[in-house]
Amino acid sequence: MQNKRVDFRNAFFDEFYKIASKNKKVIFLAADTDADGLVKFRKDFPKQFFNTGVTEQNAISVAAGLAKSGKKVYVYSMVPFITLRCFEQIKIDICSMNLDVCLVGLGTGLSFSYYGSAGHGVIDIAVMRTLPEMTILNPSDPISAAKAAQIINKKKGPKYVRLHKDPRPAIYNLNEKFKFGYQILKKEGKFCIISSGLMTETALKIYQYLKDKNISVSIIDLFQIKPVDTLKLSREIAQYKKIVTIEDNSIIGGIGSICSEIITDYDLKVKLKKFAIKDEQTFIYGSPEWLLKQYNLDDEGLKNSIKKFFLENK
Repeated sequence: MQNKRVDFRNAFFDEFYKIASKNKKVIFLAADTDADGLVKFRKDFPKQFFNTGVTEQNAISVAAGLAKSGKKVYVYSMVPFITLRCFEQIKIDICSMNLDVCLVGLGTGLSFSYYGSAGHGVIDIAVMRTLPEMTILNPSDPISAAKAAQIINKKKGPKYVRLHKDPRPAIYNLNEKFKFGYQILKKEGKFCIISSGLMTETALKIYQYLKDKNISVSIIDLFQIKPVDTLKLSREIAQYKKIVTIEDNSIIGGIGSICSEIITDYDLKVKLKKFAIKDEQTFIYGSPEWLLKQYNLDDEGLKNSIKKFFLENK
């Protein structure tokens, strides 16, 4: 995994397989959504796997019943369907009783590009952050996706893991500990880029571009979106003059909003600029790369915009 491109979901489910093989109370519900990493699980543990069909709302209620009977339940579907379609069931059936259920969402941001507005995973963070009991993890590479499976297995209560759907290269080392809700990937200078999920790969490309221009920049990967250790993160943010957040989801309610809240709550003297999907319906179709370019979230667009922000009125 360290030196090759691996699909996030396969990395997660390979680790999940190891967990389920040691605990027969682990139950997996798939809402007619598949992954290569699930094939072996279905074959080896048929009594722990159920395909509920395209009935996500029902799957959540079934998961709640299983959790009440002592099972550790995972529910899997596309990001907008596992969150938005059944938000009321998540709120009432799972969160109100603080049940041990993990929602696994496939297709973060614009990765289901040709599915259009119904398939984009760009507002789920804002929605799921409103649930007091919910833990949200947003892995940025296959290694952190596998680690997310370990973290979720040890944690009680409602959880949500967002998984990108395509093979990507590793960012982290296999021995990374992930002790905190965020990882400092680079620690340089008075400027900082905070990213999460797939956009962390982009942040590292921007780091190298700026370094070549003799501009020192730190990179923070906000791996855990909720809960956030706001005190610890505020102390990190306070060290910088300017911060940008980059994310492939809505500009409302995501990591840009999280950082805005921290800066306000702790009265930090830091300038912040947010780069994210505009507050509008995404009705355009195209490849993920083309869609990101339309929102100025591709490598080239971000390089120029971030460089300008960091250097203006230094």
